[in-house]
Amino acid sequence: MAMPRNRRTTSLRDSDSRLGESDKIDGAGSWDAIEWTKIDQPVSRPVPHGLSDFLYEAEEVIAEGYGVLVNTDEAGTLFVTNFRLLFLSEGSRDIIALGTIPLATIEKFSKIVTKQQSGPRQSDKIPSRRLLQIVGKDMRIIIFAFRPRTKQRRAVFEALLRCARPPRLWDLYTFSSGPSRFSNTSPRVRLVNEYIRLLGMESHIPSVTSIEDGSFTLSNDWWRISDINANYDMCPTYPSSLLLPKSIRDEDVLQACKFRARCRLPTISWCDARTGAVLARSSQPLVGLMMNMRSNADENLVGALCTQLSGGKTGRRKLYIADARPRKNALANGAMGGGSESSSNYFQSEIVFFGIDNIHAMRESLVRLRDYLDTHGTKSSDGMSSFLRNGGWTWGGGNLSSMSASVSTLGDSGWLIHIQNVLAGSAWIAARVAIESASVLVHCSDGWDRTTQLVALASLLLDPYYRTIKGFQALVEKDWLAFGHPFSDRAGMASLSGSGSELPRQSSSTNFPSSPMRQTTGSFSSQSPASTQTQTQTSNNYSPIFLQWVDCVSQLLRMYPFAFEFSSVFLVDFLDCMLSCRFGNFLCNNEKEREQFGVSEACGCMWMYLDDLRASGGNSHVHYNLFYDPSKHNGPLLPPAAALAPTLWPQFHLRWSCPSEAQAGEVEAQCRNMVEKISELQKAKDVAERKAREAIASMEAVKAEIRNEKQVSSSAMNLARKANRENDMIKRAIQSLGCRIHVSGNDDCTIDIETNVADIPQRITSSSMRETGGSEEKTDMPISVTITADNNNDVSENPILRVCESLCPQRTREGGCKWPDAGCAQLESQFVGLRANYDAFDRLSIYDSYFQPK
Repeated sequence: MAMPRNRRTTSLRDSDSRLGESDKIDGAGSWDAIEWTKIDQPVSRPVPHGLSDFLYEAEEVIAEGYGVLVNTDEAGTLFVTNFRLLFLSEGSRDIIALGTIPLATIEKFSKIVTKQQSGPRQSDKIPSRRLLQIVGKDMRIIIFAFRPRTKQRRAVFEALLRCARPPRLWDLYTFSSGPSRFSNTSPRVRLVNEYIRLLGMESHIPSVTSIEDGSFTLSNDWWRISDINANYDMCPTYPSSLLLPKSIRDEDVLQACKFRARCRLPTISWCDARTGAVLARSSQPLVGLMMNMRSNADENLVGALCTQLSGGKTGRRKLYIADARPRKNALANGAMGGGSESSSNYFQSEIVFFGIDNIHAMRESLVRLRDYLDTHGTKSSDGMSSFLRNGGWTWGGGNLSSMSASVSTLGDSGWLIHIQNVLAGSAWIAARVAIESASVLVHCSDGWDRTTQLVALASLLLDPYYRTIKGFQALVEKDWLAFGHPFSDRAGMASLSGSGSELPRQSSSTNFPSSPMRQTTGSFSSQSPASTQTQTQTSNNYSPIFLQWVDCVSQLLRMYPFAFEFSSVFLVDFLDCMLSCRFGNFLCNNEKEREQFGVSEACGCMWMYLDDLRASGGNSHVHYNLFYDPSKHNGPLLPPAAALAPTLWPQFHLRWSCPSEAQAGEVEAQCRNMVEKISELQKAKDVAERKAREAIASMEAVKAEIRNEKQVSSSAMNLARKANRENDMIKRAIQSLGCRIHVSGNDDCTIDIETNVADIPQRITSSSMRETGGSEEKTDMPISVTITADNNNDVSENPILRVCESLCPQRTREGGCKWPDAGCAQLESQFVGLRANYDAFDRLSIYDSYFQPK
């Protein structure tokens, strides 16, 4: 039986100690101090009992150690695998999400030793605490505590050193797991298909072979798909296929690329097939320190973006050149050969500066925001809630001044200001294209960070297709992946270059002093100045540019809840997949490197994985936006400046520090429950309607059978009535002949013959009169009597024959028949027929002498 948790570990919440000035760093995961070629390759260990159910395909355990997750004061076992750091709770034996983080999502980690604060006489008796701090790129700071002198922390730490940043790209977990069932088509094919959609020529279906070998071309009246960069010779960071003005030759394109930084020449990212307006992108022009360098090829290429106005308007459309940088930064780049355009050199153009800061400012801003959330969240990394920090009874220390200071600290992080600047710039670009039908060329320095943010976000505002899940994938693959955003450098992933193989290291305390509250309670001490300086140098390329753009998308989703098919949960899962490196979509820095390593063939596809998740949940999956209504926003979204007031993204920023507030809003949760109930009711309704239709069909069949039976019964009744009338007539006719019919209980019928047949004619006459009711009405109903004669009896003794002889007018006195062929009466036959009309019977007695011989 497992021992109680309080016997195995000491809770940080049960002690008054906090990390103070006496704390010291026992070791730190400094990537510069490691020579990767000398580190032994990780050796897999046997999978502990019960853990295999939680492991992914090809995931192997490298090391393990028993410890406590300080954030929640929960004991368990910490496993290091070739993919993630996994924390298994001792009590529930389930994975704890806060303590489980993919290795690629770890920004930095370090070993820390702390001692509890106590009196001078007890300082030697109090054991130190062994802590392991994990700082993640997804806004979480995790701390694990280990027992002293057990070497478990060392085992976990060394395993992280070996596995968190593999020396070779193909040592990543995604190459070990393989494509599995999450394989997809070639990125080249998907990019060309998106170009075809933009040109409005969806009827043209190119062959995969022609696209992959770079021989496919297509054009409309204004633009063309060019294969000039099919081998990445012109620009290694651009895609293999480019969308260019139709009037510009390939020779001019090659000349124009030399005038742009890194040969990232102006090319079309989005175009309106109806109006001809375009959204183009490039890098800064190489105008030099004096801003006097020019290129005719570049000016002609940019001028070709301004086509003739459509809709009967005369003249050419206006061109806006949007420089994402502050003006002073653009001028400063002139010293290194860069700079910005002059409106006098470009036909009918206007230069606009957006003033968005560079990647270093974004990195520092996110660090400050993460520290702020960890300090003032309900679950901080030191195990203390902000409600109890510094002895206060409420949030922020219990007084208005400290609460105001905390709010100002959030503002000082600058994150929301940066978000607002990107949103405002994108909205301005979308308005120029949608309202003025103008063309806009966007660039920054290299054209792959701020440029990508603005162009992708403006495209999202302009094109409703990009606000669907399928369109969002096409947008990310086109503007972020194909156009060479350096994901390996910006997200701190493994790359081909030596500079990109280092794990970004950024001190959480750099340029951001901890709040007075946290300092007095004993925060984790920062690292030494020398160590901090080294970390800043190695993290120079790391910046949350893509995370910032997804944050902007979430702000638009909050402002326009009916315009997006996907939900905020989809964006969070999308970011987690990107940061985890579980799939190969975002590896390397550009399309050329991914093709060089065969990433799309060797690794799984994130888009297929997300599609599989949605397929398992149907239309009610959490990735779908419940309020999506494409009819409400089937055109551009043009948010006014007053509406661009961003807030923290709860589902991402607060999910670790404030889990309850990070959950979906109460209204959305209730709506999702209602949708699920409605879906169940709809299914029940469909079943009931199907059963009702089956019942109605059965009833109709029964009704048809009843009608048939009724018709048959009616016909039988008519036949029975007719037969009954005939029987009555036959019975009366037989009785008129002197016969009496008796029917017994067993349906046997006997006929008695009266011996006195002299009065038969009279009976016949009277019977006929009673039948007609004394009226002159006559009946034409024939009456026939069949009598089976007994051949053994003498004919002379047969009374029926005697009756026949006395009544038949064709018999002679000698007993012969005057009409032997009449067939009315035959001796020795089995049939005696009598066909009589009742009037004839009446006349028979009157004219009887007529037949006698004279």
